[in-house]
Amino acid sequence: MADKLNLLDAFPTLSLNIAGGGTVTLPDDISTPYAIVLFYRGHW
Repeated sequence: MADKLNLLDAFPTLSLNIAGGGTVTLPDDISTPYAIVLFYRGHW
């Protein structure tokens, strides 16, 4: 299991597949200094 983020830690770079095709890279593709990222499980 990965370590938890602590205060002032940088968010790790993640590349994720998005619904409908394509990918998003976090935090590089976020254009604001603050963001909330929600993960939805979807259908099994």
